[in-house]
Amino acid sequence: MPTQVLICDDSNVARKQMARTLPSDWDMTVHFAANGAEGIDAIKDGRGEVLFLDLNMPVMDGYEVLQAIRDQDLPAMVIVVSGDIQPEAYQRVMALGALDFIKKPASDEQIADILLKYGVYTKSEVKLAPQITGAGQTEYRDAYQEIANVAMGRAGDLLARLLDVFVILDIPSVNMLDSGELKMALTHVDENETVSAVCQGFIGYGIAGEAFLIFNESSYSDIGELLKCEDELDETLELELLMDVSNVLVGACLKGVADQLDINFSQGQPVVLGRHVTIADIIKRNASRWDEILAIEISYSIENRNINCDLMLLFTGDSLAALNARAKFLIE
Repeated sequence: MPTQVLICDDSNVARKQMARTLPSDWDMTVHFAANGAEGIDAIKDGRGEVLFLDLNMPVMDGYEVLQAIRDQDLPAMVIVVSGDIQPEAYQRVMALGALDFIKKPASDEQIADILLKYGVYTKSEVKLAPQITGAGQTEYRDAYQEIANVAMGRAGDLLARLLDVFVILDIPSVNMLDSGELKMALTHVDENETVSAVCQGFIGYGIAGEAFLIFNESSYSDIGELLKCEDELDETLELELLMDVSNVLVGACLKGVADQLDINFSQGQPVVLGRHVTIADIIKRNASRWDEILAIEISYSIENRNINCDLMLLFTGDSLAALNARAKFLIE
């Protein structure tokens, strides 16, 4: 009887990527779930003997799924496959009963080794055609969201290690925007709070854009404390902290995107767009820089700390052809 395999991830691209890594000689039926609640229903239905589980999902995230499986004693062997690769994320999922933890994107060899290790798969010379149900159609937007998810996780991991904290990662947002819509896209920034913003240009292989980091100024004191800054906070020290966070998040996120597209970006010098200003001020001052853009918004916050910032990767409209050509392999 085929093993019932469930891939639970909100990204259609990630679900298909994961399905392609499963052994071709494994007698299995593959099912898909787009969030944790769907995943729990599928397990209860007998469609999730082996579960490949993402962490960052709407409705019910991976941590909640693991907790529900434990609380309800559901019959599922769980392997977490996530872009969130912080040390604490690993510790938390293993404590909740996951068999293993793999960072995205997973390789065929990794998956085969883990399945062999736990005895749910035995190598065979016979190649089988797995039964796959409900795969769905993939679009370029799905591909960019999954690319952003992996890049976000790498940057979050660096920030977590730098500050020795747990970074809360949300689901990236991907949209085509003009300058008027950009303000509306910054949903996680309080309109009434003053912010600082840094912009860093990047270019490579016909792709150009700007990484745009908005930092809530109420975060400075907590960042200084975590970095063990002994000096009193002033304009100079705040600027240094802003640049430190910007270098970590922007550098790691852009490298994560570039690695997945198999390119290299040349990065310009970071430019401070505004200090002690509102979002409206920043957009007004810089509206001419952003016409039609592909905007990827990523939010970072620190658990139990008043630290949060928004990172936006803004790709120019004339970069889309080159981006689509590079991302095409994800949706085929």
